[in-house]
Amino acid sequence: MGSVLPLLALRAFAETGRHGSIKLAADAMGVTSGAVSQQIRQLEERVGVALFSRTRYGMLLTEAGAKIHPPLLRAFDQIALTLGALETIKARQTLTVTTAPSFAASWLVPRLGRFSDEHPEFEVRVEATNQLVNLRDGRVDVAIRHGLGHYPGLNAIPLMAPELVPVGSARLLAGGPPIHDPVDCLAYPLLQDRDRADWPLWLKALGVEGDPRAERGPSFDDDFLLIRAAEAGQGLALVRDIYAHDEIAAGRLVLALDRSWPTQFAYYIVSLPEVANRPVVAAFSNWLLREAQKPDGSGGI
Repeated sequence: MGSVLPLLALRAFAETGRHGSIKLAADAMGVTSGAVSQQIRQLEERVGVALFSRTRYGMLLTEAGAKIHPPLLRAFDQIALTLGALETIKARQTLTVTTAPSFAASWLVPRLGRFSDEHPEFEVRVEATNQLVNLRDGRVDVAIRHGLGHYPGLNAIPLMAPELVPVGSARLLAGGPPIHDPVDCLAYPLLQDRDRADWPLWLKALGVEGDPRAERGPSFDDDFLLIRAAEAGQGLALVRDIYAHDEIAAGRLVLALDRSWPTQFAYYIVSLPEVANRPVVAAFSNWLLREAQKPDGSGGI
C-alpha cells in the first residue's frame, strides 16, 4: 500500500459507518452520495477487503469494517476537536501591552487577574521594559507611558498622576535623626532615580533649594530597585506612591514625611487612533480606568 493516506476515502468510510447510510454520510461531508460511494469503492479496492454489506436496511459494516471502524471514527473525532481548539485560539484576541517594569510589577500585573475574569475571551501579553516601543510597527497594541501626555499622532488617555513620597525602612528611621520637615531628609543617605532629578525637584517644590546633598547617593534605573534598596535600609527613596503602597501596608517601608508632592507627569494609556476602538483595546482601556478609580487604584497612602 502506498504511503499516501486516502484521507477522503477513510472519512467517507467513517461517516458511512457512523450513520449507516451513504446519503447521510454525504450530507455530513457536504458532498454528493455518488462521491461517497466512489470513495468507499476505491478504499475497498485498495485494501482488498469488503468493508460494507449493502442491504435494504442500509450500509452494514462487515466483520473487517466493524474491526477498524471504531478507532478510525475516534481519530476523525479527535481531528475535529483539534480543529475546534485551533479555531478557539484564533477567536481569542491577544492584547500586547508595554510599560515600565516598575509599573508592571507594582500596579498592573497584580490586577491583571481581574481583567481576565471579566474578559476570558482576551489574552494579555505584558512587555515590561524601560525602552520606548514604536506602536506603528503593529507588534504592540497599547503602551502605558509616564510623561506629559504629548504623543503626536497617538491616542492618549490620562490614567493616573501618582505623587512622590519619601520612604525608608522602619529600622533606618528609628535609628536616625527625626524628620519633621523636608530639609531633615538630607541627614540621611538619599537613593536617587536614574537622572538624579526627583529629590532636587521634590525638595525645591517644598522650599529647600541649593543643597548639594540633594543630588548625592547611589542611583537606580528603576523605581522597583529603589524600593528594594530602601527596604534594605540603604537610605531614603523618593518613589511614586503607587509603587510603595503594598510595602507600606505590610510595614516593610514607612513614610519618612507625610508631605507628598504631585509630579508634573502622569501615566497615559497610549495607542494608535485606528487601534483604540478595537474591542480588546477598548475593553482593556476601560478596565484600566476603572481600576485607577478604585480606593487603592491610584495608590493613595
